Amino acid sequence: MSSFGYFFKQSLQGFARNLSTALGSIITIFLSLLVIGVFLVGGSMLNNLMSSVESEVSITCYVADDADQAQIEKVMADVEDMADVATVTFTTKEQALENFKSSMTSNPEIIEQLDGTNPLPASIDVELSDPQAVQTIASAIEGNSVYQTICEDPANVSDSIIYGQGTVERLFQLTNYVRYVGIALVVLLVFIALVFINNTIRLAILARRKEIAIMRLVGASNGFIRGPFLMEGAIHALIGSLLAVLVIQLLRMFALPTLQNSIKFLDFSVDGTTYLLIYGTLVLAGLLIGLFGSAIAMRRYLKV
Repeated sequence: MSSFGYFFKQSLQGFARNLSTALGSIITIFLSLLVIGVFLVGGSMLNNLMSSVESEVSITCYVADDADQAQIEKVMADVEDMADVATVTFTTKEQALENFKSSMTSNPEIIEQLDGTNPLPASIDVELSDPQAVQTIASAIEGNSVYQTICEDPANVSDSIIYGQGTVERLFQLTNYVRYVGIALVVLLVFIALVFINNTIRLAILARRKEIAIMRLVGASNGFIRGPFLMEGAIHALIGSLLAVLVIQLLRMFALPTLQNSIKFLDFSVDGTTYLLIYGTLVLAGLLIGLFGSAIAMRRYLKV
């Protein structure tokens, strides 16, 4: 316990000796972890948003008005046997018209223009357990020989299969792009934080070089000499990480409700457990960055 107190006292003295460098290290760690934390929160929001959008991804396969019921059931059975398919249902022409009328209650003039006719085709509707498989399943349905004979447009089967092709592709591309950019940004910021910690500890070692030489002469252990520098790096990282947690919590309390109110059609909510995990991750990451950066500096500049 006495060694811990000595390490803490010496780390505070090192902090005071190199105040500007120490503050630069803390600010760098704070900004790095803040950006990482914002990315983690934003990533959680994006995942929730993407999950809600992806859950709406489905495939609608239109069939001809004169399609044989047995053939329709054969296609439905084939689709049900495909991997990543959750449910397969059939919507008749009459049901399709009723669904259309229900969605157009605010525009009754559109219904009136139908003049009693029903231009809507029947359809086989496919819900997926894995939205990422939508293109694979759509292609398999398009290649189904039975469906090719009963689809609404046999001359161009792909036109009878609707799943928001362009939108789905862009959605998945955007998700992957954001993830790759985020990972690259996190790696860069961690590297910058390590460089600042390294420089701070290097200056602390240089400032105490005479004291370290005396400690060597009197037989101090390597761990006893290294302890204050590890403690100093850990303190810098802990302060930086707590500042990052504080700012993110303030953003959560004040900025996010305003954003949610201004864009009500999108759900930006993240549960409290996720926030706690993010906060714990930031503090742990900060400590690891501080200790690792200190260890690198000592390996290079402290020959004990």
